Amino acid sequence: MNQQGHMASYGQPQPGYQGYQQFGYNSQHSAGVPPSQYGPYNGPVQGYQQTALPQGSSRPPPASGAPLTSLPHSIAAQQPTYDQYGQGDIQNGPAMPGQMQRLPVSQSYMPGETLQSGSQPMPYQQYAPPLNNAQQLPNQMARMQISGVSTNSAPPPVSQGYGPPASHPQTTASLPPAGPATYTQYSTPLQSIPSSIAQHPYPGQAAPVSTFTSPPTSSLTGVNLPPPPGVQRPPTMHGPPLTGQSPTGLPPSQPLTGLYPAQPNHRSAGPQPGMPGVMPGPPPQGFQVHPTQPSQGFIPQQNGSFGQMRAPQPNYAAPYTGTPNYNNQPQQQQKRLDPDSIPSPIQVIEDDKSNRGSEPFSTGVRGQVPPLVTTDFMVKDQGNSSPRFIRCAAYNIPCTSDMAKQCQVPLTAVVKPLATLPADEAPPYIVDHGETGPIRCNRCKAYMCPYMQFIEGGRRFQCAFCSCVTEVLPHYFQHLDHTGKRMDYYDRPELSLGSYEFLATVDYCKNNKVPNPPAFIFMIDVSYNALKSGLVHLLCEELKTLLDYLPREGNAEESALRVGFVTYNKVLHFYNVKSSLAQPQMMVVSDIADMFVPLLDGFLVNVNESRTVINSLLEQIPEIFADTRETETVFGPVIQAGLEALKAAECAGKLFIFHSSLPLAEAPGKLKNRDDKKLINTDKEKVLFQPQTSFYNNLGKECVAQGCCVDLFLFPNQYVDVATLGLVTYQTGGSIYKYTYFQAQADGERFLNDLHRDVRKVIGFDSVMRVRTSTGIRATDFFGSFYMSNTTDVELAALDCDKTITVEFKHDDKLNEDNGAQIQCALLYTSCSGQRRLRIHNLSLNCCTQLADLYRNCETDTLINFFVKLAYRGVLSNPTKTVRDSLINQSAQILACYRKNCASPSSAGQLILPECMKLLPVYLNCVLKSDVLQPGADVSTDDRAYIRQLITSMDVAETNVFFYPRLLPVHKMDVDSDDFPVAIRCSEERLSKGGIYLLENGLNLFIWVGMNTQHDLIQSIFNVQSFGQIDSALGALPMLDNPYSKKLRSMVDMIRAQRPRFMKLLIVKQDDKMELLFKHFLMEDKSVSGGASYVDFLCHMHKEIRQLLS
Repeated sequence: MNQQGHMASYGQPQPGYQGYQQFGYNSQHSAGVPPSQYGPYNGPVQGYQQTALPQGSSRPPPASGAPLTSLPHSIAAQQPTYDQYGQGDIQNGPAMPGQMQRLPVSQSYMPGETLQSGSQPMPYQQYAPPLNNAQQLPNQMARMQISGVSTNSAPPPVSQGYGPPASHPQTTASLPPAGPATYTQYSTPLQSIPSSIAQHPYPGQAAPVSTFTSPPTSSLTGVNLPPPPGVQRPPTMHGPPLTGQSPTGLPPSQPLTGLYPAQPNHRSAGPQPGMPGVMPGPPPQGFQVHPTQPSQGFIPQQNGSFGQMRAPQPNYAAPYTGTPNYNNQPQQQQKRLDPDSIPSPIQVIEDDKSNRGSEPFSTGVRGQVPPLVTTDFMVKDQGNSSPRFIRCAAYNIPCTSDMAKQCQVPLTAVVKPLATLPADEAPPYIVDHGETGPIRCNRCKAYMCPYMQFIEGGRRFQCAFCSCVTEVLPHYFQHLDHTGKRMDYYDRPELSLGSYEFLATVDYCKNNKVPNPPAFIFMIDVSYNALKSGLVHLLCEELKTLLDYLPREGNAEESALRVGFVTYNKVLHFYNVKSSLAQPQMMVVSDIADMFVPLLDGFLVNVNESRTVINSLLEQIPEIFADTRETETVFGPVIQAGLEALKAAECAGKLFIFHSSLPLAEAPGKLKNRDDKKLINTDKEKVLFQPQTSFYNNLGKECVAQGCCVDLFLFPNQYVDVATLGLVTYQTGGSIYKYTYFQAQADGERFLNDLHRDVRKVIGFDSVMRVRTSTGIRATDFFGSFYMSNTTDVELAALDCDKTITVEFKHDDKLNEDNGAQIQCALLYTSCSGQRRLRIHNLSLNCCTQLADLYRNCETDTLINFFVKLAYRGVLSNPTKTVRDSLINQSAQILACYRKNCASPSSAGQLILPECMKLLPVYLNCVLKSDVLQPGADVSTDDRAYIRQLITSMDVAETNVFFYPRLLPVHKMDVDSDDFPVAIRCSEERLSKGGIYLLENGLNLFIWVGMNTQHDLIQSIFNVQSFGQIDSALGALPMLDNPYSKKLRSMVDMIRAQRPRFMKLLIVKQDDKMELLFKHFLMEDKSVSGGASYVDFLCHMHKEIRQLLS
């Protein structure tokens, strides 16, 4: 739950709890109450006026936990104190080493009992007054906002608006004593109930260690949710238990056994060794269930660094049992679902790293689920394609379409044909079969691969995809060994490896002609805006050196690519840079209605031959246009010009267009400003994502036919209609980059790094991809940046090493468990030297008749990658609310099917998740809250269209970190180790005021500094004395000669190197105006735009699942 960092806890005396001690506001104790052993939560930050905040400016206040008992002096004296950050410096955060540990809440307070020597002090448990009938409805959803629709009429929780917060006048820390609540604008705090979340081991599998802090019962954990409407709730015990009696009615000496139904191997069994005994069914009547103490062998999770209990947390002490009656409405009983008791992405990521990061992943076994994308592992290709090239959502797919419909798990593969491999993995081998070309099946045209079966002594082979038998050509014949394998099995990549390349013959070339080497054309906007921002000067300077780094083949000394240059505003200027000229020549085309290229010879040239002329041109361009006052630009004719130039040169290529404004000048493709925020959340919102004219759609088709790819660099100061301008880029397989309010000084580094990488990366031109499958399934749908003129061929003017194509498969027949299912992805492309090649990737999957086998072999990251692409395509034709609802519904069906068919019967109050999908709710919620599906008020239409287009061709690793960012505690880094500190969960309550954190999501990079950070750490990193002196406008970390500075700068460099786009660094100080932007990326918290917190959404998903099951 999101909380303001500087809010103190609210602890007014509760009606009906006389005699229980209460904290006053700001640690002023109520009269006659002994002081607590703990300091209050936070206390107000010095210098902040604690006033009732205006509606819309702040998040709801934290629910205060139950107060803790005071201790006898002898015991209190032994308690550790807060560490060097000062008492109460944890800003809604976990324990720092040496801090107070939270007491186990499972021990009940027993009036009249004395503490045994050496025993732990016990916190109070508050027991709620009995519920009346109206209050028996499940209340976990009472005030949740899911899909932007409030489900009740109470005042909404006030949310944080973007933009600078109201400044707080300086004030002293004297605050009024606690009294009746005056904060009437707050609605009831979070209405969530502890849910029971179970994860299952599978038959034949060791029970995985659960990651939750409630007790594992054979890897199943849980706390019970309320019964559905209409079901009687067990009566609640009123008041504390009698002296000497524990809440369960057992003698106090008897340990509390587990209170959750067991789920060993999908069937109930006796208690597991080392686990507490299990009582099936709902909890016994007469007491309320709290998460019990972790049992032995179970490590509670603290903040991603495992092994310590967390410190006392705001909101998480004994359950909060009711708020003051703000509006005189009857209040329902409340409990706070402890975020530590629900699945943690960090725990799953760290577990996978430790379990699967050390051993190489060998691809020889069919249907193996690879390590997660967040794990650094090595791949050994032994007959199936590396997960770097293909990842699936399910590696064990249903045998029948009925079973697939029942479970609703999409059968999908994310294919990245030209993926970059680590240095220690060999690139795919190139196979040359000479003039005959690659060996293929006669019927379905599948390429030779490890799944083909050689028969009749090796004279024929049977196709693994269509079962047709094909004669082996004499030159390819080889004898078989005693196992039926060819004798040259290990000598031929196409027989023993999952990925390899064939050299293509002239039959695979356009018009049966060997292609010319491709070309790059740089097309530069020279309107007033582009010159004023410093873009033109910066770009021309950079191109002088950048042209040395054009892509080249293998060990070639120089690139075979040719280059050309165009500048434009309302007219186009072509340049003749022929090597024989002393000076470049400019030719102006002002008739832009009928575009043509005024010169052929001297427009596309070899860089090394024309070096001096090109350098002369790049020096002159900023001078020629230095005094321009032309503000209008064209766009359509610019692409047409590049297309015509490539046609004339009879080659494929790429246009690099650097563009600054909406094309308003009279010309083909002229656009108007149609931005309209009022359409958001209406049925017409989809129009904002659609192109406003069909001109660019038709132009895109022409570009694909010629092999003309468009990379677009946008530098807008206002609306430019990315949805329309980006269409040609999208259809041709290009990349789009956006630098809003570009200034060369501030944004130059990011732009130049992006440009360098874009020019240098591996790329295949004039590409066609086809996916073949074995009988029983077929590829039915494709997602990515490409064009399709038929139902089978994915056409790309170019495909680079960062782009993925996501494929969905459907059944068209039954599958066989013995044979499995085979997928072959073939990409035909022209290399940067003009060589025509085929890259082949093969993958074989298992097939199953039992749903449990399917749910055991899924990969949530790939599933989310598919869901987000499905949703982002859906917004073109549906309102965003419809898209969000359909995502929630499909995910609920997946989890309900598991619950119904794979889990053993248990109380409906339990949420049971399959082990490999336990992160589906948290990741799905991140997608639902994204700017495309649920934008905040400050998110521009262009930004939404831009993000939508970027994500369409992202791979699994990129979508994983984009939707659930990586948050690293910099203050915990080990300067002597190469490793990063263990990440923490994306929630504000995990941040410590005494800490520094780095957050990255592949596009954004923040360093957040807490106001109580140690001065020597601030000095080591920022070279200033104190928090107040840190300059938030720093674009880079100072280069200091000390271990902390070096380690942090190297961390930033490594993170940037891992991502396809350069991330500009933003320094965010706690309570600074930029903090609102930073908090936008804390995905487990409520979002300003109305997105639910993770805790709320998990309760909502549980409700959806229960509705489906009932």
